[in-house]
Amino acid sequence: MNWYERQENWQAQSEDARNEADVDYARVIHSASFRRLQGKTQILNLGDSDFYRTRLTHSLEVAQIAGGIARQLRQDFPDHPAIPHLPDHSLIQAIGFTHDLGHPPFGHGGEVALNYCMRQAGGFEGNGQTLRILARLEKFSAGAGANLMRRTLLGVLKYPVPYAQACNPACAPRLSGRPSSIRIIDRAASKPPKCYLDTERQAVQWILAPLSSADREAFTAIEPQVGRHHRAIHKSFDCSIMDVADDIGFGVHDLEDALALRLIGEEAFRRLVPEEECASFLVHLKRKYPGESENNVYERLVGTLFGEGGGRKRCIGRMVHHLITHCRIDTREEFEEPLVRYRAGMQEGPARFLGALRNAVYQEVIRSAGVQQLEFKGQKMVVSVFEALASEPETLLPAEQWALVRAGEEAPRVICDYIAGMTDGALLKAYDRLFSPRMGLIFDQF
Repeated sequence: MNWYERQENWQAQSEDARNEADVDYARVIHSASFRRLQGKTQILNLGDSDFYRTRLTHSLEVAQIAGGIARQLRQDFPDHPAIPHLPDHSLIQAIGFTHDLGHPPFGHGGEVALNYCMRQAGGFEGNGQTLRILARLEKFSAGAGANLMRRTLLGVLKYPVPYAQACNPACAPRLSGRPSSIRIIDRAASKPPKCYLDTERQAVQWILAPLSSADREAFTAIEPQVGRHHRAIHKSFDCSIMDVADDIGFGVHDLEDALALRLIGEEAFRRLVPEEECASFLVHLKRKYPGESENNVYERLVGTLFGEGGGRKRCIGRMVHHLITHCRIDTREEFEEPLVRYRAGMQEGPARFLGALRNAVYQEVIRSAGVQQLEFKGQKMVVSVFEALASEPETLLPAEQWALVRAGEEAPRVICDYIAGMTDGALLKAYDRLFSPRMGLIFDQF
């Protein structure tokens, strides 16, 4: 067994110049689930504006940043024992491209809605659905989905704990008890644990097969929590690089969207990202650009971010550069296998700066009434479409999905896979076709 094996036997054509990672990169790029990311919400709901990021553009940026982190680690720590085990460029790009494949329409709101719908059928979690897509649902092989390398799937396995083990029964999905005349799900209680789906236990066993029994037991350990879902503790070296890149994309690039669309005001930014939280970046600016630092550097930073677009774009680029160039390699001494022994991280000062940026996006954008109202609406539509299809799957499901049920697959999981794969627009069409007063046409597709 090695990290470059595939679940199903496959041999490249003799004239094919690609290595194994290049093959995985190509399969991800050409997958249907990757294309659908262009129609899925990142944070802001898709609409008339073509400016802000979708799941697709976010994934492209995460892959690019992850590649930059891997290159930077090679340069900054050439003698570190982890360096020979860094992923090559195609591999880390493939992992970056795939990291959000499983997220349903309407972002985390849709994820919560599907977890409620699947509350008695194994649950739903976006990262777990990503693994399910790659290991089972994609069409590049007879029974192994995209049939990617074991190492690629290890990089995608963000939470190596099954749903049944991570789920805290005290946090079971349920309806909200507050409204009296309409059914609304309790969004807090219906939030899923971070995990992989129980349906993919066999795939995960195959992924982790090269680990020693001691490494496997430690890698799949959980941290029990009271009143919350239990938490996975570990992730692989490749996954940690992608995870840091994802945090940078969320904290910096989503901040850029919010600033450009005036969703974060200057007063709120100063409150949530004060000068002391920016210390590492301000020192960086003073050292790298002394000619721009005659006055208060923090004031210049705020003025640039809330100024014209060109200056903001250059400042955003400097932020990303600062964060990438201050990544580090941590060691988990309890592991023997290098792919789980080493982990990418970030130095304390830049990590504090990034944490403040991410919190600003969360507090001022994600938790804003405008975003929450659209998320609420999206959840309602997801639940309605799911329950309609589940009420009469033999007559309401499209033929391809009903064939899966007839072949022995559980109807709730087939419906969940179907809805999770929809774009925002496709879900809207499905809701309209099922519930709109207008008659519609038999040729309408969803």
